[in-house]
Amino acid sequence: MAHRRDILLGAAAAAALPKLAPAQGTAAPGLGFHKVQLGNTAITVVNDGVVELPNVTQGLVTNAAPDAVSAALAAAGTPGPGMRNTFNQTVVSTRDGLVLIDVGFGPQGGPPGTGRMLDHIRAAGLDPANIRTVVFTHFHGDHIGGLLDAQGNAAFPNAAIKVPEGEWAFWLDEGEASRAPEARRPAFANARRRFAPYAARVERFRPGAEVAPGVTSIPTFGHSPGHASFLVSEGREQLLVIGDAVNTPALFMANPEWVPVFDMDPATAVATRRALLDRAAAERMPVVGYHFPMPATGRVERAGTGYRLVPS
Repeated sequence: MAHRRDILLGAAAAAALPKLAPAQGTAAPGLGFHKVQLGNTAITVVNDGVVELPNVTQGLVTNAAPDAVSAALAAAGTPGPGMRNTFNQTVVSTRDGLVLIDVGFGPQGGPPGTGRMLDHIRAAGLDPANIRTVVFTHFHGDHIGGLLDAQGNAAFPNAAIKVPEGEWAFWLDEGEASRAPEARRPAFANARRRFAPYAARVERFRPGAEVAPGVTSIPTFGHSPGHASFLVSEGREQLLVIGDAVNTPALFMANPEWVPVFDMDPATAVATRRALLDRAAAERMPVVGYHFPMPATGRVERAGTGYRLVPS
């Protein structure tokens, strides 16, 4: 039987944003994509799907009582106990072509209602064939599944594949797999299978590396061993693609010390989350969240002992 951590892993009024403006053709959130402009750089958030979690007051937060989780949901205007978990990828238009950050579940093995990323990329007026670089925040299944198409072949046969070196070292290590809890071992096998068609051309990057023009990695360890976030820059303007370093804003932005069950190193994850949110709030930096409700973009404000997301 799968461990609850791994089950949840797989299922799991706006002020004007500084330096971030809606682009022409921006879709309503329900249409699966949202476009913004960072200076002259077009950024498109696309949605791979939505999964309904029936009761997140039990088991999702490892260090908060169900009543506290219910109160946080209510404060955010969410009745609970259920929650809609969204899965959002980011496409950055650079001078070298489209850069895709994470790939969703893909058409193989994801929960019902997922695997829609490529359809939403096309709906946004972009051609998946123009994706020149695919980069990853980390290797959990909802971020790497879309490497394969419905037939099990490479979905991006002509793209450069760039991965955090710490993620590759951990998830592709047979020794780590042999020492892992039984419930986590399928994730090691999944990483090997998803990257197999690309093995000869996977590029591993170090923390702080520029992975594409204007796209720089930031080490944000804790959620997974080598988790990376990305800073998209144009001149002095910047946007932060958070990945899973900060999960559902109503819970883990409002209470950054809370630990979601899928954070692999809780102490490091909490320190990372606070540092990242501090920076975003201090610099009034627009952010994109993988598990934020669409449109999944906004800015971070301090609120009491935590933070809140002001959606774009």
